Amino acid sequence: MDIRQLRYFAAIVEEGTVSGAAKRLHLSQPPLSQQLKAMEEELGALLLERNGKRLEATEAGNRLYEYALQMIDLMEAAKSEVKEVGSGLNGRLSIGVNTLSVSGLSPALQRFHRQYPKMTYKIHQGESSHLCRLVRGREVELAFIRLPLELGDDLTVLHHEQEPFYVISSDKQPFGDEREISLADVVDLPLLLPSTQGLGVHYLILKSFSELRLDPRILGECSDIGLLMSLVASGSGVSIVPESLLRQYPGYPIFRRKLSGESGTMSPIGLVALRNHRLSKAARNFIDLYLSVN
Repeated sequence: MDIRQLRYFAAIVEEGTVSGAAKRLHLSQPPLSQQLKAMEEELGALLLERNGKRLEATEAGNRLYEYALQMIDLMEAAKSEVKEVGSGLNGRLSIGVNTLSVSGLSPALQRFHRQYPKMTYKIHQGESSHLCRLVRGREVELAFIRLPLELGDDLTVLHHEQEPFYVISSDKQPFGDEREISLADVVDLPLLLPSTQGLGVHYLILKSFSELRLDPRILGECSDIGLLMSLVASGSGVSIVPESLLRQYPGYPIFRRKLSGESGTMSPIGLVALRNHRLSKAARNFIDLYLSVN
């Protein structure tokens, strides 16, 4: 049996006659009668019996009718849900986000949920190189990473944006009245680096010092950003962080001064996906929303 035959059978039961079911289904009577006979032969059971001018379901027919309704409902639900997934109205979107977060992601996700309430999302957090591996393994469809990073030929950058960096300190590490400072102004101060050696922002900060032939006085490293902010606020040292981190951790009694020059935007953010891979409608919808709020 197939779903088409079950639809035919349900229509005959509900109409009580083959002619009535044929009219409802816009079919001629002979093919409908043939399908009913084929079902009875396949199941080895009488499904309908005549009672006067009407056909009534036998006990076996009633049981089949119950299953037929369930399967028809499931088929309709499946068709509806698949159409919604295909149109980006339903389903799940997996997104990778660099450890130090992304400015503007929260309002984009809030708007995405309001516009597509049946969609759910899963956020994977990690360092940029790890997120690229997740994209390649199709565990996430999109990932926000920090550039520059060797992507290879299988990944493509869909969107990138510059993000300013700030030197943060307590009042125990004054810089005068300057609103912007350079890395040279920081080189002799005790520096607390975010993240861990060889990864992400840590690497980019050291690279920026190296390009300027500056040798910073590194006091320590801290991958716990909340603890890093507390250490800076207590006067233990200064740090260099992207603007998005400051938005994610407000309320600390710290002073911020924007890095000037090329080092002020040392780490652009890139939105990457698999090259030559068609993005789902949900992913395309999310990208449109993200760009509209940033």
